[in-house]
Amino acid sequence: MYTEYIIDGAKFKSKNGFYNYIEKHFTQGLSFKIGRNLNAFQDVLSGGFGMYSCDEPITVTWKNLTKSKEHLDSKFLYSVLVILTSTEGVTFRQFDHGISLD
Repeated sequence: MYTEYIIDGAKFKSKNGFYNYIEKHFTQGLSFKIGRNLNAFQDVLSGGFGMYSCDEPITVTWKNLTKSKEHLDSKFLYSVLVILTSTEGVTFRQFDHGISLD
């Protein structure tokens, strides 16, 4: 069974806001801040940061992706989506169907 985690694009308006959101909703009990870069994001998705273990499969659903597309740099958002769709053990679902980065 997969545990579902939500990324809500209505809750942040910048790259730093995105990383703060990920830290708050995908980690727990850390004595340090996660890195503010794509490698750190992929590491968090892989598990072992307090919310789920490294070998635990998860589902990530992105709500309000349209808002994220409005506020985030398109190259950054594209890179995040590539990580979400290619990280082993992560099933990615998009709540705003039909959104593309074109």
